[in-house]
Amino acid sequence: MLIGAHVSVRDGYVQSIGYAESVGCEAIQIFAKSPQQWHAKQTDPTVAAAFRERLRASSIGFVCTHTAYLINLGSEDDALWERSWRALADELSRAALLGADATVTHTGTNRSGDVERGARRIADGVHRALASAPEGVLLLENTAGAGTTFGTGPEELGAVLGMLDADWRQRLGVCLDSCHAHAAGWDLSTADGWSAFTGQLERCCGRDRIRVVHANDSKFGAGERRDRHEWVGDGSIGSEGFAAMFAEARLAGAAAIVEMSGEVPVKDETNVSRLKELRAACAARG
Repeated sequence: MLIGAHVSVRDGYVQSIGYAESVGCEAIQIFAKSPQQWHAKQTDPTVAAAFRERLRASSIGFVCTHTAYLINLGSEDDALWERSWRALADELSRAALLGADATVTHTGTNRSGDVERGARRIADGVHRALASAPEGVLLLENTAGAGTTFGTGPEELGAVLGMLDADWRQRLGVCLDSCHAHAAGWDLSTADGWSAFTGQLERCCGRDRIRVVHANDSKFGAGERRDRHEWVGDGSIGSEGFAAMFAEARLAGAAAIVEMSGEVPVKDETNVSRLKELRAACAARG
């Protein structure tokens, strides 16, 4: 299981790789454009080529991008829904140009409360985005279950994937956010909790669909539906919970990415190092 962090590209795409290596990353997540804006200048092909070249020469083994937070593929507003799937297609195209292995997205909302209706709306948007962007793997991320967000559990993510797999299975997967799952009621402080959640994901979404784990601890307890990240080992999932993550066979092929607040480089050095120590301890136990 490769370990890394979400790193800033504020100083440049190429520079982000040097920073990632300096804090011990084996994998990274970046934004391909501003996460708070719909539009951005097209990615400079020369810059993208330099990023890909630097990446090939680096120790980084996996790169994913994360889409803008404005995207809402479940919106009942037709204009916002169309804007969202077009923005998703743009994100996929930017990720492909950068040579990213995958793109992570939140699915959006479902105000109807009807799972099938919400899944259909989201699936239709994803279908259009994938058809418009001929390259790129898309990973649907689970949510913490607050408000009307869709994708709280395996059943909802599986409903979307089930509507798309006939045409797009090879381009679709799952991003498991540990803080979100814990907040939604899956107690990931124990091995049984990890086994139950990943097992249900496998049953609903299919085998080998989890490509990324957002390895975030939680400031609040299991089932409180509050999405507040905490440093690894300092929250209610705790060090034992993340040790259990490394022992979970269904996650062996995923990359673990931390998304932490705090000062750089300390926040990334510390959390990446903590995960590496837990991984090493798990390997030593066999």
